[in-house]
Amino acid sequence: MYATIRSYSGNTDLADALVERESDIRQVIGTIGGFRAYHVVRGADGETTTISVFDDQSGAEESNTAAAAYIRDNMADMSISTPQVTAGEVVLSF
Repeated sequence: MYATIRSYSGNTDLADALVERESDIRQVIGTIGGFRAYHVVRGADGETTTISVFDDQSGAEESNTAAAAYIRDNMADMSISTPQVTAGEVVLSF
């Protein structure tokens, strides 16, 4: 498995906006080959973090491209900063 974590700072409304657009997000991320899971985490400091899990690296990388395009095309009015992205092989999962 391979995971990608995108951390967005500076926009306290992003988590709620993603929840409101769940069906869109399912279409954008959930239809990528090898999809396993997607999570949105609302941090105490207002940071929003998304975690995408795929069978392989190519799916995870495609999700980064797809997420960036979705935000650019559909959420430009929210002034969302470029996320810090961490990606890698999942070495422990239970």
